[in-house]
Amino acid sequence: MDLTKLFGCRVFGDAAMREHLSREVYESLRRTREAGLPLDPSIAQAVAEGMKDWAIAQGATHYTHWFQPLTNITAGKHDAFIEPDGEGGMMLEFSSKALIKGEPDASSFPSGGLRATFEARGYTTWDPTSPAFVKDGTLYIPTAFCSYGGEALDQKTPLLRSMQAVGSEGVRLLHLLGEESVSYVIPTVGAEQEYFLIDRALYEQRLDLKICGRTLIGAKPPKGQELDDHYCGRIRLRVSDFMHALDEELWSLGVPAKTKHNEAAPAQHELAPVYDQANIACDHNQLTMEMMRVVAKKKNLACLLHEKPFAGINGSGKHNNYSLITDAGKNLLSPSGDPVKNRRFLLLAAAFVQVVDEYGDLLRASAACAGNDQRLGGCEAPPPVISVFLGEALTRTLFSFADGGGCPEEHRQLLKTGVDALPELVKDDSDRNRTSPVAFTGNKFEFRMPGASQSIALTNVVLNTALADVFSGFSDRLERAADRDAEICALISEVMQKHGRIIYNGNNYSEAWVQEARRRGLPIIPSTVEAFDCLVAPKNIALFARHGVFTEAECISRHEILLENYVKVVGIEAATLIEMVRRQVYPAVVRYTGEIAETVNRMRTAGAAAVSTVRLLDTLTALVDQIDSELGALRDAYARSQSIEDVHAHAEFMRSDIRLCMESLRAACDAAETIMDGSCWPMPTYTDLLLRV
Repeated sequence: MDLTKLFGCRVFGDAAMREHLSREVYESLRRTREAGLPLDPSIAQAVAEGMKDWAIAQGATHYTHWFQPLTNITAGKHDAFIEPDGEGGMMLEFSSKALIKGEPDASSFPSGGLRATFEARGYTTWDPTSPAFVKDGTLYIPTAFCSYGGEALDQKTPLLRSMQAVGSEGVRLLHLLGEESVSYVIPTVGAEQEYFLIDRALYEQRLDLKICGRTLIGAKPPKGQELDDHYCGRIRLRVSDFMHALDEELWSLGVPAKTKHNEAAPAQHELAPVYDQANIACDHNQLTMEMMRVVAKKKNLACLLHEKPFAGINGSGKHNNYSLITDAGKNLLSPSGDPVKNRRFLLLAAAFVQVVDEYGDLLRASAACAGNDQRLGGCEAPPPVISVFLGEALTRTLFSFADGGGCPEEHRQLLKTGVDALPELVKDDSDRNRTSPVAFTGNKFEFRMPGASQSIALTNVVLNTALADVFSGFSDRLERAADRDAEICALISEVMQKHGRIIYNGNNYSEAWVQEARRRGLPIIPSTVEAFDCLVAPKNIALFARHGVFTEAECISRHEILLENYVKVVGIEAATLIEMVRRQVYPAVVRYTGEIAETVNRMRTAGAAAVSTVRLLDTLTALVDQIDSELGALRDAYARSQSIEDVHAHAEFMRSDIRLCMESLRAACDAAETIMDGSCWPMPTYTDLLLRV
């Protein structure tokens, strides 16, 4: 297999455009793609014709405007290229209008009040900065999705707005730093995707996995991840076969899947791509999640993208690695030995510190969802307290610079292995901190909080917009400064004095850090419901409005959509648990208790009833009553929840009362599982699910 020919073979990328477009059209489109310049409408028909010819040669019969509504998944309606020719036949057509504009039903997607059922019109519009591709006989055209009034109804539109904002302010700041040759700045992202793979036949036997994506009951297995023997270990044959097929699918779609390995928990794995500009990285991550599910099904496996499919072991996140590059390909978050260039790096690092301190609540909100509430705070997932890890070397450098001491010279140390034959390794400036929500990792900032099922769009909207705001403030100061070098020092000094409280290089899991965070006045946002409220805080609405990323109405709509989604997700979980316990678990425990009772009676008749057998019967009888009682409590609470009209009060009730009832019912069911005959338990156990791949 020639990987160079496989990669991007189903993408209308640079090579395909050069072949199917004239040089003038290609160059015009390239300027829009790379620099974000306005699209020249006169080239649209030529692009449509070239794209159609290429797609048909790839076997496409249909095209779709592929967009990302506020559902964390993608959508699109598929139209055939055929048009009647007026003579009883048909011809193949694809107009510039069809390329640029689509009209899906806007009232059928979450809108948070921006659209009513009788106000159905919405528009999709081509995103020329993200390449089209062919999949399953359809030409997929990445698009943005907005309402009849222009409000963003999707993930992509705000992302593109925020990229424009940080790009503009980034160029402005760099010009003031003496780098006048920079034409544009682009945020780049690499999203590490964690996931679980389990046997498809076992998956089909679990109603909770099929409906909710996670196990709602399940006792701890004898072996989980205690031995640390799964992380980066030998990849099992079925998993390797899946990964190989997935790589080929993704590579053909232009997704630069780079790294694959076993993750910490049994049956857990990770895929990491090469960096790309933020909107393309977002598109690629959506494609990755979709193809993971599709390929898994073809291989008789099930891919679980829930943040916490199994209690008691690692959950799945999506680490968002973020940086900024210029049109010359320079990474602005890469340290330099050149004092002048390092001054730029230190200013940008200080900007990131200010962003995390001022808008940490928004970062927390961007990673909030019902699944992540199950994951955050342990097993290598960061806690719900926002801080930033810089490492001792960078922290020392920033504070030294802020105190007027300049940049202390840092000498890299060699790693001593004690084995002469091994090559010498240069140690990094700092260790890694897997407990920190935001960590500087050498030439990027890694936000480790987003959940595996989430779109990375909102996280990067927040990062882009907040950085644009801080850059704008820096530029305002530098434009007024008589001595810019002195002003840079003053800016870094002020940032470290005012916002240095957000830096923490220690163990984020420790209770001491929670107390210290409270002392520092940092926000501690324990659950999704409180996190979503940050989206409508006045300072955050003002931030988005200043940079044209969200209007106040769009912020309010997203707040409502996210709360409604939380309510529905927890409600579906509760209804599923009720059905599983009522129809499977409770009858199974009753039957088994009856069998033990018959055994005890026979033993008593024979005069040989064992104390342990009687004790088992008593325990089972108590569990039957407990399961029935807890099931009744959950059913009553669920019924009460249906009458709560206010969405915020409804979400709070689901978070507290419903989740608490679910946990109590689960505890009783799990206790029964641990003492019942395995052949009598009505569904696959954790041992079955985690170790049979």
